[in-house]
Amino acid sequence: MSESVSIDQPGPSAAIMPVIASPIPEPELPLLHDRVYSVRAYRRSTTEMMIRGQVEDRKPPGLYVDSDPDPLTVHHMVIDIVVVVPSMEITAAEVVMEVHPHSSCPTITDHYESLVGLSIARGFTHKVRELFGGPRGCTHTTALLQAMAPVAIQTVWSMMAAAREEGSTPVPPPLPSNPTDEQVRERFAFNLNTCHVWDENGEVVDSLKRGEEMEPPLWITRRLAELGISFEEWQSRLSGSAGQD
Repeated sequence: MSESVSIDQPGPSAAIMPVIASPIPEPELPLLHDRVYSVRAYRRSTTEMMIRGQVEDRKPPGLYVDSDPDPLTVHHMVIDIVVVVPSMEITAAEVVMEVHPHSSCPTITDHYESLVGLSIARGFTHKVRELFGGPRGCTHTTALLQAMAPVAIQTVWSMMAAAREEGSTPVPPPLPSNPTDEQVRERFAFNLNTCHVWDENGEVVDSLKRGEEMEPPLWITRRLAELGISFEEWQSRLSGSAGQD
């Protein structure tokens, strides 16, 4: 990847390598295709994050070449983008096709530089389809972009948490007891209308407008219980930012 989107940090620790646990057993059927998405966010500076996305398509051993003992990779595309916080503007973008079926596939990669200047927040999905849908892009790379945008949104809160540890950027203060609609909208701009829970006319947002505490994520309450840390103690450490990731 180019220097413009590199980061001067060590690679991810083995302690955070993804662990995939299937909730149900694999079907006892012949496997025909395996597509894997991987999206990771890295802190480039106090105001920049780098999002790296990868998509890989594999065929099972022996499907295309009966004597081949290994899976056959048919697609492997990588996207690096740099996003500025809090504007969420993309300032650098690069696409690399590591494995592709046709020699002409990589000729479209420079077109993805059109991502620069876009916001990866609201309206991103529509803009990606407009710029790169169909014959205007690579179907696999464009699908990967759609998977990367939610990760960028989730990482905003992680950027704040990292900055808080350094004391470089204050965590947003808690909402007042009777917040206005505008205060709620500003505080949770990245969450509103992203799913049924965050419907701006739904129960969760209504409770926030009434000044009620939002339910903390289940994953943090479980982890705090394991560590023997009370929710109140953790919440005070974050100065009101609990439960927003």
